Amino acid sequence: MTNLSPILKQATGVVAERGEGVWLYDDQGGRILDFTAGIGVTSTGHCHPKVVAAAQEQVGKLIHGQYTTIMHKPLLNLTERLGEVLPSQLNSVFFSNSGSEAAEAALRLARQATGRPNIVVFQGGFHGRTIGAASMTTSGTKVRAGFSPLMGGVVVAPYPNTPYYGWSEEETTDFALRELDTVLATQSAPNDTAAFLVEPVLGEGGYVPNNTRFLQGLRERADKHGIVLILDEVQTGWGRTGEFWGNDHFGVEADVMMTAKGLASGFPLSGIAAKQELMDQAWPGSQGGTYGANAVACAASLATLEVIQEEGLVANSAARGAQLKAGLEEAASRHSQITDVRGLGLMLANEFRDADGEYDGATAAAVQQEAARRGLVLLTCGPWGQCVRFIPALVVNESEVDQALSIWNETLDAVLGG
Repeated sequence: MTNLSPILKQATGVVAERGEGVWLYDDQGGRILDFTAGIGVTSTGHCHPKVVAAAQEQVGKLIHGQYTTIMHKPLLNLTERLGEVLPSQLNSVFFSNSGSEAAEAALRLARQATGRPNIVVFQGGFHGRTIGAASMTTSGTKVRAGFSPLMGGVVVAPYPNTPYYGWSEEETTDFALRELDTVLATQSAPNDTAAFLVEPVLGEGGYVPNNTRFLQGLRERADKHGIVLILDEVQTGWGRTGEFWGNDHFGVEADVMMTAKGLASGFPLSGIAAKQELMDQAWPGSQGGTYGANAVACAASLATLEVIQEEGLVANSAARGAQLKAGLEEAASRHSQITDVRGLGLMLANEFRDADGEYDGATAAAVQQEAARRGLVLLTCGPWGQCVRFIPALVVNESEVDQALSIWNETLDAVLGG
């Protein structure tokens, strides 16, 4: 018999037969509240009727048309419609399949456009698992370990991680910008630095929001030295944070933006958006891929955008996120092991520490597993696995948030004591 690789560790034992909205139905007839959304992917919920209909219709017309060979309507329509939601300066797009591919494309574009070798990334960032993307990832060693040497030319600077340093946001930002200047003076000279690559909110690194002054500091240094500013919106985009893009909370102009996950409600699609004059500097033949901009995925993405707009899902993300965060903070007030509740919109995390103030991944894992047994599927994150995160689909309603909070409180009482 053939088996799945044993290295694919399962977060839960759920075997899903079908999904609807924020609910999964398993092969035993059970009903499970899914607050993982396929790691932030099923933005419109499982099997939204409009997305399903668009995909079904497209399957009957054209499944695959390789887009450097032939064009197709879903691709052309999606490219045009993205102009409604992308920042106005990002007026050229390239499509691929995964977040990792988007990271590789952004990396390649920045190096080719500037003729410079180095990329500055920020501590705790996650950008993917392929060799270039993994080389730029510092959210945990599991992504980087065991297949060195990694790609050269990557320099790591501090992220303004206020919970980690334990300082005020102002102090942390001062420190991070000062250390970035030190990096540019000691490790990667500005005229050797192609790009800064940063997340508006750390994803796998622990759901820590960035801040306006730090991102403005990156923009100022990028402008001064001709460095490309790349924002990784793979997890934060498409309404996840209560704004359409995570950077909408901070308002800093990017040169390149990466997107994936919620872009197509579960169909594999990703891309980068860049300023046209920058994209023009990519070398001929450097962009492509067999499955990029797949016709069915593009049709699903068009339907996803329509659902987000018609159903007001960005506003719902903000409202339900505020409801959820308030409930999580109330629960945390009763349990000293939860030392922080943080995030934006429907991208929230609870951080666990032990009595000595050390990160407590074991307790976070125990809570996550107990919640699954009680019918609420969650995930962990953070370098030590110390955070339990809530990332439901943007269609989640008030009652479903209340149900999740009820299970969460029961779970905490069972694992940590009432």
